[in-house]
Amino acid sequence: MPELPDVESFRNYAQATSLHQRIADLSVSDAYVLTHVTEKDLQRALPGTCFESTLRHGKNLFLHTDSGVWLRLHFGMTGFPKYFKNLDDCPKYERVLFNFENGYHLAYVCQRKLGEIGLEDSPEEFARKRGLGPDALKIEREEFLELLRRKRGMLKTSLMDQGFLAGIGNIYADEILFQCRLHPATRADSLDDEMRAEMFEVTKRVLQTAVDCNADLLRLPESFLLPHRSEGQECPRCGTELVREKVGQRSAYYCPSCQSE
Repeated sequence: MPELPDVESFRNYAQATSLHQRIADLSVSDAYVLTHVTEKDLQRALPGTCFESTLRHGKNLFLHTDSGVWLRLHFGMTGFPKYFKNLDDCPKYERVLFNFENGYHLAYVCQRKLGEIGLEDSPEEFARKRGLGPDALKIEREEFLELLRRKRGMLKTSLMDQGFLAGIGNIYADEILFQCRLHPATRADSLDDEMRAEMFEVTKRVLQTAVDCNADLLRLPESFLLPHRSEGQECPRCGTELVREKVGQRSAYYCPSCQSE
């Protein structure tokens, strides 16, 4: 599933390609991805407007129109935006297509249809209604420490809790714990303040590094877990074979030597 660095790369892509172009019309090829909105709602709200700015909160991308409404895109497990000119190049699994007056198009592509498209009054109001925590890349140190002090349960599931921090999913939770040398099943309430502070620094560093690499796992430093995160691979730190096991109903990869319980 696209996580915070992926969605930030989508935001940068939309920012570079799709702003300040008037929407002539739009089409919905599969309404399954529409959330609390209908095709008629989109048709009433968007044609004749321009996307003027972008914002990301967690795994959600918001496009602000010059009429004041926000278009929200969530990409599920397989979604992404695609900007193109020739309709012959329209990508497979396009679910909603925005057609600009200049002849270009922006497609919302989502193969498995697990994403969401909606209209929102504001990103802040949406986050409040959905119970989302602060954005994992934007949160300040003291707020992070205070929220982490309240957490119970395993660190792997705590990091993936969108009500705690918005944006971290399965793979970046593994990376953060690997960099902290913490086992995924370590209890969050067992950490002292020094370890919580280290986790804040590591979380920011890991996510920013991934953003700088445009969420391309192969461009991450060799010292990161993610380029090696698969069956039979070795820990980039000590050479021990990585372990994969279920933690909180999700697969976790870790080094049993560097991240012992």
